[in-house]
Amino acid sequence: MAIVRTRSEKPMDDTAQKNLFVEVWTSFRNIPLWVQLWMVFWLVPINAASLLFWQEENGLWVALLANIAMLLNLPVMAYERRISRTMALPHLPFWTPLVVLILWMTPDLSTTYGVYLWVLAATNSLSLAFDYADAVRWFNGDRD
Repeated sequence: MAIVRTRSEKPMDDTAQKNLFVEVWTSFRNIPLWVQLWMVFWLVPINAASLLFWQEENGLWVALLANIAMLLNLPVMAYERRISRTMALPHLPFWTPLVVLILWMTPDLSTTYGVYLWVLAATNSLSLAFDYADAVRWFNGDRD
């Protein structure tokens, strides 16, 4: 079935025609290289790896808190069509309790799970330092 445009319809401008994925990807590629590498090769994989330990002590909570924070960034990116400071906001209510939970558990460094938990806590603590700073800037109106 062919689509026929009437005279009253205007063609979409170039911005509206851009693919969401292309816009987000372009935005991602415009952030500093070290942030791109941090996200792709460390932050996301370390949090996603929590799914490997879901059957361990508090493993389901760890996996939920680690991954929900990341998954909630998908609708943020889709809505804003870019990488922005808004993406820090979903991390705060999930990764903060996650780090507290891990510290409360005081994982045993003699187990793979224990080492993983300390690495996850350190990783997300560092991320949260940036996230809290970005959240303050976001609430003060600096949304880029």
